[in-house]
Amino acid sequence: MATNGRLVPARRAATPFLSPFRMFEDNRGLLDFFDTAFAGLEPTRFADAWTPAVTVEETESAYIVEAELPGIKREDISVELDDNVLHVHGETTEVERTGEVRHQTRRTGKFDYRLGVPGEVDADKVEATLTDGVLRLELTKAAPAVARRIEITDGSSDAS
Repeated sequence: MATNGRLVPARRAATPFLSPFRMFEDNRGLLDFFDTAFAGLEPTRFADAWTPAVTVEETESAYIVEAELPGIKREDISVELDDNVLHVHGETTEVERTGEVRHQTRRTGKFDYRLGVPGEVDADKVEATLTDGVLRLELTKAAPAVARRIEITDGSSDAS
């Protein structure tokens, strides 16, 4: 390009070597950022724990929770319900490899997920299944109290 007979060098688009937003280019980077930022706020028992991907659905009769736990054995998962707080936790170990790992996004170690259930749940009717790496919990809602007529009796006793 010439201006008044002089050549002006072409400008290249600026591509920063270090991008401050590079960590947000994929979800894993964002999750790692927040895991690191808030790790100190978690109880020390679960400070290094990761959280599985979870879907929570509410139907008329139940809350359905599906957690992705690929490759984790049933005996390595613990599910507890205490005072309407669902707690899913456990641990997965890293698979021993013979070659050099070039890339890995699969998480290993402790995992922890807690959910405050918004309504009353019948703890005796909670069902849990693990199929194809998806833990499915069905938390049946507690039946609402049914209105009923209460008969009033005479408080005096007849001693005859």
